[in-house]
Amino acid sequence: MKKLIGILVIGIAVVSGGCSSNPTKEQIGTVTGAVVGGVVGSAVTGGSTVGTVGGAAAGAYAGHEIGKRMK
Repeated sequence: MKKLIGILVIGIAVVSGGCSSNPTKEQIGTVTGAVVGGVVGSAVTGGSTVGTVGGAAAGAYAGHEIGKRMK
């Protein structure tokens, strides 16, 4: 649960921290994908750090690509 909270906090900070305007679809997709991927990776691997980080990375990439195509 602490990992999930950490991922959510980082995601919120990324989306809101460096933006002077509304986030782009790519940014929203990246953060959403990272959070979902981290949760799925953690669940699939029984809570391992490698699974959580790997899932977050894969989800971030997938979310970014999906966000680019939504223009």
